[in-house]
Amino acid sequence: MRRALIVGIDDYGGAPLHGCVNDANAVAAALETHGAGSPNFQVLLMTSPSDEVTRATLREAIEKLFATDCDIALLYFSGHGFVRSADGYIVTKDAAKYDEGIPMTEILKMANASPVKNKVIILDCCYSGNMGTPNIEEGGLAQLSEGLTVLTASRASEVAMEKGGGGVFTDLVVAALQGGAADLRGHITPGSIYAYVDQALDAWDQRPIFKTNVTQFTSLREVQPQVPLETLRKIITYFPSPQDEHAFDPSYEDTEEGNNPDNVKVFKDLQKMEGVGLVVPVGEEHMYYAAMNSKSCRLTALGAQYWRLANEKKL
Repeated sequence: MRRALIVGIDDYGGAPLHGCVNDANAVAAALETHGAGSPNFQVLLMTSPSDEVTRATLREAIEKLFATDCDIALLYFSGHGFVRSADGYIVTKDAAKYDEGIPMTEILKMANASPVKNKVIILDCCYSGNMGTPNIEEGGLAQLSEGLTVLTASRASEVAMEKGGGGVFTDLVVAALQGGAADLRGHITPGSIYAYVDQALDAWDQRPIFKTNVTQFTSLREVQPQVPLETLRKIITYFPSPQDEHAFDPSYEDTEEGNNPDNVKVFKDLQKMEGVGLVVPVGEEHMYYAAMNSKSCRLTALGAQYWRLANEKKL
């Protein structure tokens, strides 16, 4: 089971927002299914003004998310953030002075105590970098339990920006989930999402924060691989070892005369691998000339990594 609690609040009375519900709907839509349409996360969507997202209702939902054992529990929040007394808060619609919402340290405690193997917290709110930041009251330590990953829109002292009817951060997260952060197998992980978001924001923008305590990243979503897996698995056939080169001759090129149909099929596979950076021609600029001039191709460093994955039957 894969469970996700997705929260978006626009309805803040005197300080309304305008893109958080849109953000929550977009994240929910991206997580509910994989790229091919098969079921992914079971999503509980809470948005305001449609739902009464109060301190009580949201705290109860977060407790249930992390209390029930499952494969992955994911919390996403888009709304106002607040910081006071060395702690950050996700702000609920019934916020009041000195009772603004749910402390981030409280959410962290629930996640740390959870029996769920993989826990992911994604916050798009101002000062969201306070999630997992050392708290003076707790001796300056903030520990993430094993299997917990935190991804936030901004540093602990920064605001999170809206643009075009949604959060700048969430817009990038959704694009990453839709395939922008996929590896060659089509897997999208929290680490690849952070890398995608990080590369899209420059040094003068809000800076996303990534904190994790995992032994391996879990896949949050799968999309169609850039190269079919059955093609990727052939990499160990075309290259018996990562150091080997695959020799060509003109029969590999799909010309009207002199081609070998079996070699042409191999060549097309190798061209697909070249297109995603796994293979490069040796001694020529293009694969076509490598074939016509009886040269060869070799694996790149990335190609050697996927060779190892194929050899270990991890593709």
